[in-house]
Amino acid sequence: MAIAPVHEWTLLEAARRVREGEVSSRELTEALLARIAALNPKINAYLTVLPERAMAQAAACDEERSRGTIRGALHGVPVGLKDIFCTRGVRTTCGSRILHNFDPPYDATVTSMVLSAGAVLLGKHNMDEFAMGSSTETSHFGVTRNPWDLSRIPGGSSGGTAAAVAAAMCFGGIGTDTGGSIRQPASLCGVVGVKPTYGRVSRYGMIAFASSLDQGGPITRSVADAALLLSVIAGYDRRDSTSVDVPVPDYLAAAGARVNGLRVGLPREYFEGGGLDPAVKASVERALKALTDQGATAVEVSLPHTSYALSTYYLVAPAEASSNLARYDGVRYGHRAEGSAGLIEMMSRTRAEGFGAEVKRRIMIGTYALSAGYYEAFYGKAQKVRTLIREDFGKAFGQVDVLLTPTAPTPAFRLGEKTDDPLTMYLSDIYTIPCNLAGIPGLSVPCGLSAEGLPVGAQLLANHFREETLFTAAGAIERAIPLPRVAPITG
Repeated sequence: MAIAPVHEWTLLEAARRVREGEVSSRELTEALLARIAALNPKINAYLTVLPERAMAQAAACDEERSRGTIRGALHGVPVGLKDIFCTRGVRTTCGSRILHNFDPPYDATVTSMVLSAGAVLLGKHNMDEFAMGSSTETSHFGVTRNPWDLSRIPGGSSGGTAAAVAAAMCFGGIGTDTGGSIRQPASLCGVVGVKPTYGRVSRYGMIAFASSLDQGGPITRSVADAALLLSVIAGYDRRDSTSVDVPVPDYLAAAGARVNGLRVGLPREYFEGGGLDPAVKASVERALKALTDQGATAVEVSLPHTSYALSTYYLVAPAEASSNLARYDGVRYGHRAEGSAGLIEMMSRTRAEGFGAEVKRRIMIGTYALSAGYYEAFYGKAQKVRTLIREDFGKAFGQVDVLLTPTAPTPAFRLGEKTDDPLTMYLSDIYTIPCNLAGIPGLSVPCGLSAEGLPVGAQLLANHFREETLFTAAGAIERAIPLPRVAPITG
């Protein structure tokens, strides 16, 4: 049996081969850097590529292995990071002009944990500006294209990471998810994406969008790879006040467990209405059959406040963004408008020049929602509805172990198709947003292809800190529905 090309290996396979001496980290890194050089001009998944640094890290890994030292689970394996994680001495832009020249003096916790596990950092991935978007079209540094069809979006905001993983320009990546920004691009690019429970992964050094919603998580080409990568970055961090000190289970073992007896909930609200593409619905139903054929039981449940989730999110998230983004004023770091007459003019011009249209839109919405006379009517009421949404999930998980829904209502749409209609764009996250509002974990796993050959993902949701249940269900779907792991990269 022929061995697959190096870039098609799973993260687990690459780690094993390096560990056992079948391949060197330098060989892996050279192969992927060559692939990046060939494909990134077409896809624009990487904003910053680090060839010299990556090769030096790979050489160090090979030297350590020759002495019998394996640093961790990712020893010698090339990966990438969304350009929202601070990386010491490496430009970290968050997809924005205002941070185009920002070199952090420290590593984010996620960055340091990935490097401590022995990974080789290939570079930083493109993203929607400050993670505000669903298509990676709001990046100051140009759009990212979907490697399944270069005329289409890869999803967002972690579209660069999803596209890089799908195109085999890294063995795995870490993205962030505020309202679906890991799961939705994972669905549209045919890869696996995990949004952990809020507090499971440290947010220290992860540039903030909406602090009560943001969470980092893995994007990979297999469920087992995602389980391994989450086990590396999960855990308590005293530097993050929202980090929760709870044990980290054996996610990798969970990914291979049986689903016999698993209760799978189908929220009726996620399958009603006219916005769900028939191809997506059919693929999700196929995923359900894969679970029930292996011994799971389907149960219909209700999440009655789901219809309020989108409007609730677009009050809470912009309100928190308007507060978080106040720090970008041209005084301390980042872009500064030159030639201003005074401090107020300099700050105003800096923010006008540095922020893109979508970021400005959300800052203004958030500032309005927090303003005197409107706070209780908008932000305060949204927080009350958020509590109701969280209670809906609590009641549902009293009946079932996991929920199965579509990840996105449609396969990837064409570039530019929704950029002039923000409300339609926001609907791309209609199935993913409730998970963030409730703080529960979610996972998107490939479950089919549309008639046009575009990937479709199924979303799995579980109760707080039950990520292992997601991996068990997703592993069963993956085994029953084999799909291409590497995108064809068509025009």
